Amino acid sequence: MSQSLAKILVHIVFSTKNRAPVIDSNIRPQLYAAMAGIVNDHDSHALRVGGTADHVHLAVDLGRTIQLAELVKILKRSSNRWLRAKSGRFENFHWQAGYGAFSIARSQLDQLIHYIDQQEEHHRVRTFKEEYLDLLAKYKLEPDERYLWE
Repeated sequence: MSQSLAKILVHIVFSTKNRAPVIDSNIRPQLYAAMAGIVNDHDSHALRVGGTADHVHLAVDLGRTIQLAELVKILKRSSNRWLRAKSGRFENFHWQAGYGAFSIARSQLDQLIHYIDQQEEHHRVRTFKEEYLDLLAKYKLEPDERYLWE
C-alpha cells in the first residue's frame, strides 16, 4: 500500500490535580473549545470535549502521525497555559499526572458523545472517582490505587 490510513477513536479522561473542583461553569465552554483546538492542531480531531468542575472527557479521532501519550501531554500542557493566561486564579492550576484512554468502536461513538454531553447530569448522583473506577472495570484495567489518585 502506498497510502497510510487510520481510524482510531479514543475516549480520554483526566482530572484536575487532587480532583480539585476549580473549573467553574463560566470557563468550561471556553476551556473545552481551547482543548478541541489544541487536539485539532495536532493531526487529530476532537469530536467532543466536556466534563465538570474536576475533570474532562474527550472523544478524539487520533491522527495517524501522533502518539496518544504525546497528544495528551501537549493537551495538558497547552490547556494549563491557556487557563493560567485566562485568569490569575488559575496561577496554581495543574492537571493530574496520569490519564485514562479507552478505545471506542465507531458504533459506540454516538453513545460516547451523549455521555460526555450529559456529564453535569451524570455527576449529580456519582463522583468522578466512582465513574473512573467503573470505566477501568469496564475495560478490565486493574490499576494500583496507591498511584491512581493524587
